[in-house]
Amino acid sequence: MPSVFNWTVRVYYEDTDAGGIVFYANYLKFFERARTEWLRALEVNQQQMAEQHDAIFVVKSASVDYHAPARLDDVITLTLSIEKLGRASVVFMQHASCGDALLASARVKVGCVDRAGLKPRPLPDSVAAKMRAA
Repeated sequence: MPSVFNWTVRVYYEDTDAGGIVFYANYLKFFERARTEWLRALEVNQQQMAEQHDAIFVVKSASVDYHAPARLDDVITLTLSIEKLGRASVVFMQHASCGDALLASARVKVGCVDRAGLKPRPLPDSVAAKMRAA
């Protein structure tokens, strides 16, 4: 069973729409932040990765299902696990929940590319090893 990373975020006024619920696109921001915090927890510095390996991450695709709304001041728990670790990409399963309520679920494919040409390139060995060990 893959390990699961958890991170929490509070819903601020700026995250909500005119109806007082989290604007649907903001879940993509929350999921992005969770992936960034996961990398930090693995001690993967994305700036160093770019400078030392000429490698950056880009989102290739995202599929999100919305299940229930979150509202102002809710604390959302974001989880992620790796579904597939490829040579130059990672597929994540991510969930947002508030208490026992599932709010949104996503499948996000992230590719590793070179900075200059944005062409696919293998994950740096050290990064791939940390992801496998997570």
